[in-house]
Amino acid sequence: MKRFFGCLLALLLLALGAAALGWQWFQNELTTPYQGFSEEVEVEIASGTGTLAILYQLQEAGVLRDARLARLHLRLTDSPSLQAGRYRFDRALSPLEVIEKLNAGDVVLRSATLIEGLDLEEAAEQLADQGFGNREVLLARMRDPAPILDLDPEAETLEGYLHPDTYHFPHGTDEAAVVETLVRTFRRRYESEVRPLLPPGSGRSVRQVVTLASIVEKEARLDGERATIAGVYTNRLRRGIALYADPTVIFALKLAGRWDGNIRKGDLAIDSPYNTYLYPGLPPGPICSPGLQSLRAAAAPADVPYLYFVSRNDGSHVFAATLREHNRNVEEWQRRYWRKKWAEERAAKSPGGD
Repeated sequence: MKRFFGCLLALLLLALGAAALGWQWFQNELTTPYQGFSEEVEVEIASGTGTLAILYQLQEAGVLRDARLARLHLRLTDSPSLQAGRYRFDRALSPLEVIEKLNAGDVVLRSATLIEGLDLEEAAEQLADQGFGNREVLLARMRDPAPILDLDPEAETLEGYLHPDTYHFPHGTDEAAVVETLVRTFRRRYESEVRPLLPPGSGRSVRQVVTLASIVEKEARLDGERATIAGVYTNRLRRGIALYADPTVIFALKLAGRWDGNIRKGDLAIDSPYNTYLYPGLPPGPICSPGLQSLRAAAAPADVPYLYFVSRNDGSHVFAATLREHNRNVEEWQRRYWRKKWAEERAAKSPGGD
């Protein structure tokens, strides 16, 4: 009997030893990096794919050595579910690191940049060109004001509310999610960085601020001049003087299907509420999506005496408080400047010119 129990104990110890060795091997396998691919590999996990199918997909791609071991680990632990998406693997990872990557949803992100000053059609085209959806589908989403109506009940589209920035989207992000992200970013930046600049009791609506900011965005090239230009337009609004802003006329021409890239004297007579040569005050709404600096300038315009400004043709402007001073600036920086430039160009093209 003693011999029997001795054998039984030996077998038990042997089994425990084997189990311990097996567990140690299992843990080593889980923590040992593995790379069964040559350089870099991307794996697209479709939504709704089962756990075992995901693991075998990773094994086939050379990311996991043995899908069954990873599956056993998931069965033994209370691990979160593996998330769908596109994943990039560029180095050897252990099965535990692979699982952690898919638990966290560490998917490949693609960058999309929306620059300042684009109207809806231009924004849709820029995003589509970068591979973030179909232009017409994007445009249809942008023409739906629903995401902004609580802030701007008068909005008929999302014009002005697609915040310019660089965004990072997972592969497969649809047009609705892209547009929602642009609007959500506008709302966040406006509340945190623009609204606090408004004087208490100013009574200015989001729509009024964004509309002024959109004009400033189109007129200004230098950040240092944005608040001054906003100040000029604010002075004109206070005095009931028309804004005479060419970008609003261009927007009117676009709405009418008449914009060909050049603004002519006759265009200034187009009968549109966006024509600030004909109609004093702000136009009915934004003419583009302004950047943060223009929004901040519109919320807190500079306290300046100016009513006029004209381009120096280098991105900067010269400002004037009186019409007489403005006319002198126009003569110097527009008429004389261009006469001289055209004369130099003709001289350069003529026989004997340098």
